[in-house]
Amino acid sequence: MPNIRYAGQDYPVQSGETVLDCLLRHGISISHSCKAGACQSCLVKGTGGPVSEAAQNGLKDTLRAQGYFLACSARPEADLTVSPAGSAVRTPARIASLDSLNATVLRVRLRTEAPLDYFAGQFVSLFREDGLARSYSLASLPHEDHLELHVRKIPGGAMSEWLHHTAQLDTAVSLQGPSGNCFYAPGNPDEPLLLAGAGTGLAPLYGIVRDALRQGHRAPIWLFHGALTPEGLYLVPELTALDQAHANFHYVRSVLSDNESIDQAILTRFPKLSGWRGYLCGDPALVNLLRKKIFLAGMASKSIYADAFLPSAPA
Repeated sequence: MPNIRYAGQDYPVQSGETVLDCLLRHGISISHSCKAGACQSCLVKGTGGPVSEAAQNGLKDTLRAQGYFLACSARPEADLTVSPAGSAVRTPARIASLDSLNATVLRVRLRTEAPLDYFAGQFVSLFREDGLARSYSLASLPHEDHLELHVRKIPGGAMSEWLHHTAQLDTAVSLQGPSGNCFYAPGNPDEPLLLAGAGTGLAPLYGIVRDALRQGHRAPIWLFHGALTPEGLYLVPELTALDQAHANFHYVRSVLSDNESIDQAILTRFPKLSGWRGYLCGDPALVNLLRKKIFLAGMASKSIYADAFLPSAPA
């Protein structure tokens, strides 16, 4: 069996085990979140031994060239030496504001020393000083002087509980990324846009909508946002104001407790979606359901962009 050399120590790898699982099994504290290759918070650097192409899938070319890879996606077949990614790939930031958007959603605004190069709707991994990491979508626009995250309070959630109850203004954190393909791409201003999500799946959609309007998208833009109860909806005044200010933007709310569903709200209005572009964000089950239904309604699979919210995995 191969060994992983980390911080000067060798750790044997079990058959089929990933680098991340091996290190966690041996009690090594290593940053991670989704364990599914999406959030990229388990990024490490290979300094000796072969790194598989699959372990570098989705990384920027500059990171691949330097030997960085995702520990959760790497299953070594030979001895491998790795080191933490650390500050080399992270952007220092500080908490600029903490505001409640409803009873369970906190708006966290961050400021960085240097601008972060991103597209509205992408996501970043947020690192606490002790190495705890979680991924959040960006609701802000690149030209704004802050980064905006929407953090849902999860009972027992290490990062969400800390942000909701303990974190203070000017607290130092760091960011890794951005990642994700769910963002507005200009070039087809006459293509209708459909955006749908539930809960804090609204965060990236809010950024995408505002970016599309800022860049002069001419075709209709429909945003469908759902929640279990009316109290779960948020940013209603802001989105209503956008609806009133732009003739081509339409905002629709769905409340499951009122026997409404996002897919019904969409397909009742638009049973045929051929020629549309779609953006889906939120819980994986909802994203998969919506992806299937809008595809069956005629939207091309290549025109559907989606970032499902993967739950953080336990160590």
